[in-house]
Amino acid sequence: MHATLATEIAQAAARLIVEEGLEYGPAKRRALRQVDAPSRTPLPDNDLVEEAVREHIALFCADTQPAELRALRLMALFWMERMAVFRPHLGGAVWNGTATRNSDIYLQLFCDDPKSAEIALIDHGVDYEPGTVQGLHGKPVDALSVGAFSRELGVVVGVHFLVYDLDDLRGALRRDARGRAPRGDIAAVRQLLESDL
Repeated sequence: MHATLATEIAQAAARLIVEEGLEYGPAKRRALRQVDAPSRTPLPDNDLVEEAVREHIALFCADTQPAELRALRLMALFWMERMAVFRPHLGGAVWNGTATRNSDIYLQLFCDDPKSAEIALIDHGVDYEPGTVQGLHGKPVDALSVGAFSRELGVVVGVHFLVYDLDDLRGALRRDARGRAPRGDIAAVRQLLESDL
């Protein structure tokens, strides 16, 4: 019974992630309400939700998602090259291949001086919104958010720079339980783009 409910919640969350661009946490909580499950129902883990997202994309977006993903990866690479001095790494849906036109881009920057990333954006004449989000290991981290127009997609895409100390880079590269890299540097993103051709 519990496995079936978890799958139902994961599928509802996947639809919200793909169609509305929600992040996993909010999508799971909203999906819980949509399936009318008790509020104390355990939420499915991210692996189950990611599997449901991939299934949803394969069923409903197979004709459009590859081009949308490529456009987002090209935009990510543009910003990574622009901020190369801060050792940028791409994470999230754009990195793992589940992004659609509704997805935001998440770039982790690893800086000697956290304020230097803000100064770089100012020097580039980029307007950004400062904020705080949950980062690596669940700790709060500074986020600098930019709205960038994508000609290919015809929409404004959220680009979020999560600013970490340089020392955090080592732990950020640990592979997950399946042996997958949770994020990639400029060379890794270029390789993804080349393999798509």
